[in-house]
Amino acid sequence: MATAVAAKGLEGIVAANSGICWIDGDAGVLAYRGIDIHELAEKSTFEETTYLLWNGKLPTKSELADFSKKLAEARELPPAILDLIKAFPKTATPMEVLRTAVSALSMYDADEKAVDHDSNIRKCFALTAQIPMIVAAFDRIRKGKDVVPADKSLSHAAHFIWQLTGEKPSETATKTFDVALILHADHELNASTFAARVIAATLSDVHSAITGAIGALKGPLHGGANEAVMRLLFEIDQKGADPVEYVREMLAAKKKISGFGHRVYHTEDPRATHLRRMSEALGKADGNPKWYEMSRKIELFVKEEKKLNANVDFYSASTYTTLGIDLDLFTPIFAISRISGWAAHVIEQLDDNRLIRPRAEYIGPEYPAKYIAIESR
Repeated sequence: MATAVAAKGLEGIVAANSGICWIDGDAGVLAYRGIDIHELAEKSTFEETTYLLWNGKLPTKSELADFSKKLAEARELPPAILDLIKAFPKTATPMEVLRTAVSALSMYDADEKAVDHDSNIRKCFALTAQIPMIVAAFDRIRKGKDVVPADKSLSHAAHFIWQLTGEKPSETATKTFDVALILHADHELNASTFAARVIAATLSDVHSAITGAIGALKGPLHGGANEAVMRLLFEIDQKGADPVEYVREMLAAKKKISGFGHRVYHTEDPRATHLRRMSEALGKADGNPKWYEMSRKIELFVKEEKKLNANVDFYSASTYTTLGIDLDLFTPIFAISRISGWAAHVIEQLDDNRLIRPRAEYIGPEYPAKYIAIESR
């Protein structure tokens, strides 16, 4: 009955027209609205990059100031949401908490059902500000610490570190985290972004779309690879093993090494280029280059042995650990950045909406299959 071969995992299938993100996997190019990620990482800020993603152009100085002010002013969590977070089991994972809290936020949005452009923008400002606050609040609550009050004078990157640690971050830490947010901000129709667009296309609501995206990101095949990388580094360190020999034995046992290869990129992931430099620089500045040095040895070995390049997850692991961030916060930090891209795609989808309803290639019993009475089965 089959008339065509379906693409497993929709690999290679173009599912939408979008003006947000362009990837050339053969050349190792990632661009937001046509601007190369290397330029943005070197010259931009997360706030400016988010403006670019949402509005399709770089802001003027006054536009950026206004945008940054609106984002800072949105740093508020309803008291009921904080109470909800406090009621969660301390053993809950940060991604479970984030997914549930974002869903609950919709009940405190005065015009939740509105899907017009201006309403969507307002909700996206709120969610972009609130997601890092949820992550930081839960981490402190589960550790028996007080929630750090919002400081609307700080940049987006500095504010998260402030609320997480209770200390104003150094310029190096702020810049490193800001660049990491830029690098993770969008990546075309990855699983979580596609999930967000599918939900938005039903004319559900922005909170539902973002909740669905967080649910997709929670999966280890999407957002959890950098956690696996760091677990490997911890394991090697605890055993006092040689990184190359340890990985060599893993490969001989047919075990997967997380943080290498990418379905889209056939050369080096351009995001990994910056994260490698950041991991090295941060390790030197912190006086703890161990995690970078281990990572670099593993990267060179895997590239030579398996012809695989490091992806965005590989060096984000050592970068976040050197910043003092707990392992189970790595994926929530991905969400803190990716909300900017999710929001851009939801806005784009709803500005020119059509319900996303693909078909499946049927591979079941030939039609017409005969119904057999229960007595004869």
